[in-house]
Amino acid sequence: MADTNKPIPIYTTSGDTGGFLQYPYLFNPVGEWIGWLTEDKQVYSVHGHYVGWLNKDNRILRRRAEDFQKLNRTPPPAPGRLLPPAIVPLPPLMAEIKYEVVDVLDEMPELLPRLDDFAEGDDEYI
Repeated sequence: MADTNKPIPIYTTSGDTGGFLQYPYLFNPVGEWIGWLTEDKQVYSVHGHYVGWLNKDNRILRRRAEDFQKLNRTPPPAPGRLLPPAIVPLPPLMAEIKYEVVDVLDEMPELLPRLDDFAEGDDEYI
């Protein structure tokens, strides 16, 4: 029987392990909470800001020119720290992404800060 609570690696287009998903929570590679997923695989930061979506390759993607019309959502209660697995499978063969789509963990990792990286009302957030 498979462990349904086992962390799922989230990869970057460059082939690195960018984080882990332990539904609905997203963690960075060292196990700090950086975001969460909705049931329809939309990704939000720990502060409830829309980030993008999780695709079938387990990459977090967003449109390069996002319209920013997505409403903020209330995050779930903060989880405890994740103990990342010692061994992570090699990434799958990644499908090409269109120019108008970016890999968030490769090109815009600042959209997924840790909970204590800055205050929720910080003006630096885009």
